[in-house]
Amino acid sequence: MTEPLIVERPVDGVLLVRLNRPERLNALDAAQMDRLARLWLRTAADEAVRCVVVTGTGRAFCTGADSSFLTAERAPRGAGLDAELSFLPGRQLDVPVIAAVNGICAGGGLHFVADADIVIATEDADFRDPHVSVGQVSGVEPASLALRLPVGIISRMALLGRHDRLAARRAYDLGLVSELTAADALVPRAVELASLVVANSPAAVAQTRRALRNLVDQAVEPAMRQGWDRVRTHWAHPDSVEGPAAFAERRPPVWGVR
Repeated sequence: MTEPLIVERPVDGVLLVRLNRPERLNALDAAQMDRLARLWLRTAADEAVRCVVVTGTGRAFCTGADSSFLTAERAPRGAGLDAELSFLPGRQLDVPVIAAVNGICAGGGLHFVADADIVIATEDADFRDPHVSVGQVSGVEPASLALRLPVGIISRMALLGRHDRLAARRAYDLGLVSELTAADALVPRAVELASLVVANSPAAVAQTRRALRNLVDQAVEPAMRQGWDRVRTHWAHPDSVEGPAAFAERRPPVWGVR
């Protein structure tokens, strides 16, 4: 059986984590989110890890929630937004995180990008927010990206849903991505960048990162929490069920009233 997560230590101080459900475009189900949450808890206690790289296998980085997860009865993963996003490394760790986006990054996959300290991508990667196209509220992702993209671009992605995508070159020009690479160079370059982080003063890196995270948290965390409330409230709306069902059945959705 293929491991859904591949964890490696390519060089001293660097933890490389690959999302490994290529047949599902590295979509997240409950089990995968739990694996990630447990991994970050273990990593937080491992002083040998000083930088983390997250990437995907196959043609997608991460396409967000698995369709089987969306069609099941929805419930919070725990108490509040922190529990819901416990699958993200940046919220759990005190060390820098590099996201190496190897292909499609959609929906909840955008969380990894917003959560990372450094983002690089392949030249053929793209970014999408299809929530509204499957009857879901994009409440948290737009807020989390607000310091990384112009609001107009975020609005376009969130409101057009699956009908819009942000190409890697455009994402680079806008500052969402700091570097583009060829596909075969992505992970080596991410590990190289992580090694450069590790070469710096651990104490200085830690305090610098805390200052940066504090800036982000103060600017966007309140809006993320308010957006999470809207997401949960919408679960009671019929469209929240109809969207995933229509997607699974490969038919046009029949939307309810606003």
